[in-house]
Amino acid sequence: MKRYIPFILAIILAAFGLLTLFLSTSVIFDLFEIRAKEGNYVLFVVWSNFISSIIYIFAAYGFIKRQKWTPAILSVSIIILIVAFIGLLIHIYLGGIYETRTIGAMIFRIIVTLIFTILAYLTIKKEK
Repeated sequence: MKRYIPFILAIILAAFGLLTLFLSTSVIFDLFEIRAKEGNYVLFVVWSNFISSIIYIFAAYGFIKRQKWTPAILSVSIIILIVAFIGLLIHIYLGGIYETRTIGAMIFRIIVTLIFTILAYLTIKKEK
């Protein structure tokens, strides 16, 4: 069963990455009128999610191939998301418009990415 854990994690991470890629590109390029449904989105947060979605897809490949670089690229995603979150807080402090749910979504995304980073470190390090 332990052999399949990286594959299961890769599938979950790839699905999360593809969903994030779809949603962020839909807002950036105004596909399917999603931009209007998102309300007061903050563009640099959407771009950080877009970049993270690409990292998630590469990391899913890293899980499958059990590559040592997988935790490192997920760590880069955490840094990008934390910087974007700090930027969001500054944006809010300066009176910028935003959706309240963006704060929760960013915290959720940071935590999920952190969990995948830890799992990548633990599963891949033990196998090598």
